[in-house]
Amino acid sequence: MSDVRRVVTGAPWEETFGYSRAVELPNGLVLVSGCTSIVDGQIAGGDPYEQAINSFKVAFAALEQLGLGRDDVVRTRMYITHARDVDDIGRAHKELFDSVRPAASMIIVSGFVDPSLVVEVEVEAFRPGGEHGEPTA
Repeated sequence: MSDVRRVVTGAPWEETFGYSRAVELPNGLVLVSGCTSIVDGQIAGGDPYEQAINSFKVAFAALEQLGLGRDDVVRTRMYITHARDVDDIGRAHKELFDSVRPAASMIIVSGFVDPSLVVEVEVEAFRPGGEHGEPTA
């Protein structure tokens, strides 16, 4: 039996492409796959700021299934399609993580599976001082 825990949310691409939304390693590191603003098959939020907020909410939901939250995030990656959206997406990141201050990257890419998407985020979190399922007090 593996000590790796996996979170599967039932999103269609998880099954189609064979991945987990999140994976927790025995050392407490949690890796959350790329998250977009697609909720229930629809893009939630039209502008870059709203898409970023909703994308991070998808990531937070995966962390919550492992008993973790935004304060446990140690790294974020934001993939964006247009340099013009840097300020809006950065504002969303600051709003969510200003008190946490994770390491962060913002990378401009050529596009996503759905051309209406303007941002995709990845999150890494860490469970300090405990094994899986044993959050510290």
